[in-house]
Order: sequence, then C-alpha cells, then structure tokens
Amino acid sequence: MDFLQNHVESIVFCATEPVKAEEIRLVMSEMFEAEVQIEDIEAALDSLLVKYEADEFSFQVFKIAGGYQFLTKPAYQTSLGIFLKQKSKKRLSTSALEVMAIIAYKQPITKGQIEDIRGVNCDYAVQKLLEKELIEIKGKSDGVGRPLLYGTSKKFMEYFGLNSLTELPNPKDFSTLENTIGTELDPNFNDFAQFGLMEGEGVQAQTSDGMEVETQEEIFPSHHQEEQTDSEGENSGEENNIDQEKNGQQEEGEQ
Repeated sequence: MDFLQNHVESIVFCATEPVKAEEIRLVMSEMFEAEVQIEDIEAALDSLLVKYEADEFSFQVFKIAGGYQFLTKPAYQTSLGIFLKQKSKKRLSTSALEVMAIIAYKQPITKGQIEDIRGVNCDYAVQKLLEKELIEIKGKSDGVGRPLLYGTSKKFMEYFGLNSLTELPNPKDFSTLENTIGTELDPNFNDFAQFGLMEGEGVQAQTSDGMEVETQEEIFPSHHQEEQTDSEGENSGEENNIDQEKNGQQEEGEQ
C-alpha cells in the first residue's frame, strides 16, 4: 500500500490543479497494466490527508473542487504574501527589455540573430524572459545547427494589453520632427509656422492676435527696404543728370 501511496503522492504533488481520484486510478492502471480499484486510490489519498496535517509540514493535501492538491497552510500566509509582493516588484533589466523588444519586432528569431543586433551575449536575458514566460520557443531554424526560434508568448500579450502584434508601436512613431521656424517657446511660433513665413517671401494673412500682415517686411524688417531706398535714390540721381544735359543743350542752341 505504501508503494501505491508514494505514486499517488507524486502525482498530486506535480499537479498544477486539483486532480481527481479517478484520474489517478487511470494512471495507476496503465502503469501496472492491471485494473486498480478506486477504493485503493481513495485510501491512499486519505492517508496523505492525515500525514500532512502534522505541524512539521508547512503544506498539506487539500480536497477542493472535487480533487486533491498540495497547498501551503494558512499559518504561513503572511510570509508568502510578502514574498510574492516583493517578487512582483522586480522589474526587467535594460538588457532584458532590449532583448524582448527585438524578439517582439523580429520574431521568430534565433539567439544568434539577437546577439548580432545587440552586439553582446544575451544568454542571461533570454533565460530570464523564458522564466517570466514573456517569451517562448516557437520551433527550430532551418539554419546550421538548427538553433531555437524565440517569439512572444500569450502572457506577453496580456501584460502589455495587446490583441495582436500589429498593435505594437511603429518604429517611425518614435522619430521626432524638427521645427524649421523658431521654437515652441517663441510666442509668435504658431503664427510663423502656420503661414510658413520665410525671409524673402511676401504674404497677406492675419495672425492669431488679429494683426494683419501685408508683406514679409512688416514682420522681418531687413535690408530689402534699404536696397529699395538706395535704388530709388540712384534712379532720381540719373533723372537729374539728364535734365541738366537737356538744359545745357538748349542754352547752346539759343546762343
């Protein structure tokens, strides 16, 4: 009976959810290649219930949801709660985040390809991501040595709130645009940016504060006005010289 009880104990211990007596009986029947009675399985389970009630054990077998499962005793709830709370606060390192981002955008991808992108070894980061179930093995590559292929897991999608990988941010969304006119700290930046004012252009518009702008020179006083004044002066000087020559010719004709 102890031999059978040890097998039953190992099954309950490895089960991640309550396992029923009938499920254990089918396993034992296949292993022994003989019919095992359900009464014998239930007797072994009852013995385990009594055995782990002793204070020397911090866990015991509980009969829940129609099955049996190993769980820690309520007396150790406080220490376990603190342990799980501290564990949940642990964040991924920068290197692990970089590896996870590469896998997310390049999957399926081998560890060698990840290292080619980062330029450093990534064994530790990949192992940590596997332990946290954020990535998983998708298969094997057809390349030399058939290395493992990695991709994101269902837990990764749940953690980041994604329905599909198409919802990942586009890399071009991270690029920043440069302002060609002024800066956002400039109080007139919005006016200049809206009308695309460049030195040398003439526009007619109205700014946000209601000021009418007829020409570029009204906003950017520059050497254009000086050049215009100089050219007008030169033209008037030439006209005076022509008038003087005409007057001189008329005087010579009268003489």
